[in-house]
Amino acid sequence: MTEEPHQHWREHGVQVVPGSSLDRNTPQTAGMTRAAAITQARNGATKLWAGTVAIHPRAKTGAHHHGELESVIYVVRGRARMRWGDHLEYVAEAGPGDFIYVPPFVPHQEINASDDDELFCVLVRSGQEPIVVNLDMTPVEAPETVYWVDALHPHPQAGEGVSTPSV
Repeated sequence: MTEEPHQHWREHGVQVVPGSSLDRNTPQTAGMTRAAAITQARNGATKLWAGTVAIHPRAKTGAHHHGELESVIYVVRGRARMRWGDHLEYVAEAGPGDFIYVPPFVPHQEINASDDDELFCVLVRSGQEPIVVNLDMTPVEAPETVYWVDALHPHPQAGEGVSTPSV
């Protein structure tokens, strides 16, 4: 009897990783708990890394970037505040159901915008290496708020003469 084509997919195809079996043996930041779901070692992934992060109330990272990696953050619960730019001069917030995209080399800072509630997110990065380049910078005191503005999403203060660049 010959093996059916793609029979190896049973063991090397789709994998379901239960939330209860995430790996917390990952680089950690004070005030945050990261857990890996999809990695080279655990699943054989070669082009991406995925996991979760729980960010304690009032916690934030320092200014940093992830080198050539692209990152996507999906907010499950809580309120995320992102600052970015050469002096963290821009700020935006995201809530449950929102996605955040961080391009390569963009200096940024993740902040739990709540003083009381945990922020819980799913993270996906375009590579396996835990690249974090910490930056020594003085952030501006009052960053500019940037809104998602396009043909379907008007500026929240539209009609009041306020002009904010599109993201």
